[in-house]
Amino acid sequence: MRLVLLGAPGSGKGTQAARLKTELKVAHISTGDLLRAAVAAGTPLGLKAKAVMEAGQLVSDDIVLGMLEERVSQPDARNGFILDGYPRNLAQADALDGLLARLGQPLDAVVKLKVPSEVIVGRTELRFKAEGRADDNPETVRKRLAVYAEQTAPVAEHYAKLGKLQVVDGVGSVDEVYARILAALGQRSAANA
Repeated sequence: MRLVLLGAPGSGKGTQAARLKTELKVAHISTGDLLRAAVAAGTPLGLKAKAVMEAGQLVSDDIVLGMLEERVSQPDARNGFILDGYPRNLAQADALDGLLARLGQPLDAVVKLKVPSEVIVGRTELRFKAEGRADDNPETVRKRLAVYAEQTAPVAEHYAKLGKLQVVDGVGSVDEVYARILAALGQRSAANA
């Protein structure tokens, strides 16, 4: 299964991706983790990314796409993968579609976790108090939600037009949301099989 998880910051993508990775026996790929690992390992793309980041700029889509190509070509991604946090805009979605078509690994599904903004602000505020993550500050979260609505939300429409989008209610317990995702994918939990 080759899957993209979409959703606003704080919608639960990372939590659900970790569970799905085990259930579906596929690789969980986060572009943020890829960037940090490539920089730490000093790979050619990592060195390019490091130079860009040290200059205070955003890493280009080309560099991220190159890292994704390397990652989905690794043995643990042969059975599939879950992309968490990518693509973030329509240009990235088009580039990803082209890359996966070239590799003969088109996406099977795109799941969008639908969570109202007020719920996300509440969730991240709790996490901010517990963990102190700067990006979970309520004011920062509201700004991130605005960017998501402008840039990332249209990606869902792109995949809806391709017939790949499944919208899942992301409100409820982790187990409830997980069960909804599996149902949307036509899967049953191994624990319930």
